[in-house]
Amino acid sequence: MKAVIMSLYSIKMRASQKIKDKNIHISGAEKIIDKSNIKICTDSLIKRALAHENGEADFINIKIENIKKEDVIELQALPVINEPAATKEEGFTILKNYLDDLGIKKSSEILKLIKKCANIRGAILLNINTFERMEPDFTRGIRATYMDSKKFALCSKKNHFSEAIILATKVSNAPNIVGEICISDDKNYVTGYFASKKTGYIRISKLKEKGDPIGGRIFLYNGKTKKDLSETIYFIEKQPVIVKNVESYSDINSKWKQFEDDIKNLKTANLYRTQDVVTENNNSNIVIDDKNYFMFSSNNYLGLANNPKVKKYASSILKKYGTGTGGSRLICGNFDLHKKLEEKIAKFKKCESAILFNSGYCTNLSVIPALFKEDYVIFSDELNHASIIDGCKLSKAKTIIFKHADYKDLEEKINGISFKNGVIISDAVFSMDGDIADLPQILSLAEKYNLFTYIDEAHSTGVLGQKGRGITEYYNLKKHPDILMGTLSKAIGSEGGYVAGSKLLTDYLRNFARGYIFSTSLSPSTVAAAYKSLDLLEHDNSYINKLHENIEYFNTCLNKAKIKVHSQTPIFSFIIGDEKLALETADKLMNKNFYIKAIRYPTVPKGQARLRVVLSSETNKKPIKQLISVLKEIIL
Repeated sequence: MKAVIMSLYSIKMRASQKIKDKNIHISGAEKIIDKSNIKICTDSLIKRALAHENGEADFINIKIENIKKEDVIELQALPVINEPAATKEEGFTILKNYLDDLGIKKSSEILKLIKKCANIRGAILLNINTFERMEPDFTRGIRATYMDSKKFALCSKKNHFSEAIILATKVSNAPNIVGEICISDDKNYVTGYFASKKTGYIRISKLKEKGDPIGGRIFLYNGKTKKDLSETIYFIEKQPVIVKNVESYSDINSKWKQFEDDIKNLKTANLYRTQDVVTENNNSNIVIDDKNYFMFSSNNYLGLANNPKVKKYASSILKKYGTGTGGSRLICGNFDLHKKLEEKIAKFKKCESAILFNSGYCTNLSVIPALFKEDYVIFSDELNHASIIDGCKLSKAKTIIFKHADYKDLEEKINGISFKNGVIISDAVFSMDGDIADLPQILSLAEKYNLFTYIDEAHSTGVLGQKGRGITEYYNLKKHPDILMGTLSKAIGSEGGYVAGSKLLTDYLRNFARGYIFSTSLSPSTVAAAYKSLDLLEHDNSYINKLHENIEYFNTCLNKAKIKVHSQTPIFSFIIGDEKLALETADKLMNKNFYIKAIRYPTVPKGQARLRVVLSSETNKKPIKQLISVLKEIIL
């Protein structure tokens, strides 16, 4: 009885489009499959041919051939090395270095040749000794075919990386081939590669600019006889090859693909963020790229970040204590300065005690999970800061969102659920709209239903109240919220966060708040700057008086200009709506020397993009008047 020889099938797709009486190649792919996968594979290849970014195919050729399994060679996928290149020039330098390292002469001429390639249908077979082209038909080139990955996968969409690994592995194993250079002819795919058995697959992140149609492939040939040439061409064009472990190397690319796609989607949706580099800052003015701008975006509400007295004191502490503490507060980083600042904050807030954290964000992420466990319900304002939202997510408490500043809705939500313990959490001043929470109502509901109150004073400390003591002073209340959280990085002009309240509260947090326990303590000069700023506020009302004078003046100017925006705080929100329009409006303001950033999702809901204009005590009236004139021109 004869043994049955198992068969496989080679399936190839070639698609073209007729342009000016010429058939232009737009897509090609191939697989080596068993009989059961022929139909599904054919369907996926046709789908690919009809959905190529270069256009829909006018002509699709599907070729299916029987292959004896015993004729197939299995090869191990080439190992992959990623070579990042910021520019195509840098990419070509990397490419040249690899050619030179292999001892290939005339590397510069080879690179000139690849740059002249018009398409990638067939490769140039280049003799590296004589610099002759060895392919029988220059217009057709040498075509690597009959190859696939061992792991079956559909190819309705092009996977540049895995398909390139398969081809490069086959070609690098061909007799008399010392290497391959490839640049994709896909206009939007700028990555290319150099491959050889000696070096592996060298993935170079940039070999052309996006939109450039250049694309070519060169097989570097080192044969001598006609027999060598025929063996090389036969292997590349006819020898069936299955490449093993392509998927493990493809992960090098695919693991980053989602991130690349996310960035691409952000750019498409006008939500991509960029950063300007500030080289000079004097509160009311900044310098970016040697150009001066009026600053209307900073949370440095009282100008204390550049206050000469604050800087002088912080400088003296820097000289005395150095730049860092070398440990957490519970190890070796508990300096007398930290204790003094905590006492100063407690006194300023008229609380029994205070505790420092490394930032406002860190404070909310540390304190909310430490205090409110699985038997708690958190009632959180829908416009609370992201750090509160994230702190709630990290806690094991159930979080219920109530409509922004809608305390009727809050009470309905409180009555709508049974719970053992609960807390109401709210910003004092909401950072994007500048409105103020109704603290008396919050305290009243908390007392009625026996709830804790947690108030984030990031944008109210140094802003609200006669002395800038915050929301409690603003409402002239004797009763305080249970937990007063705040930052030292806004009006106080330094860095760090804090919680003020009872001694029991701060003792508990020193022992249970992970962000406190496991963080190196704030640097001495940072602590000193915050201490001096609070000291100035305690003894001098001029800072906050100037701020409120500017707020009143800006409101008056807006009213006269018939711009319907008003605020009791330094934060003025000009709703634009569309994200792209908000960016364009911000650019127009930049062109007029006003530094005002467009605020977009996820900071605010989609479709509510805005300009967030921020005043400080250092803002002069002249640029305020100029800004009003520009806003009237741009917005109305």
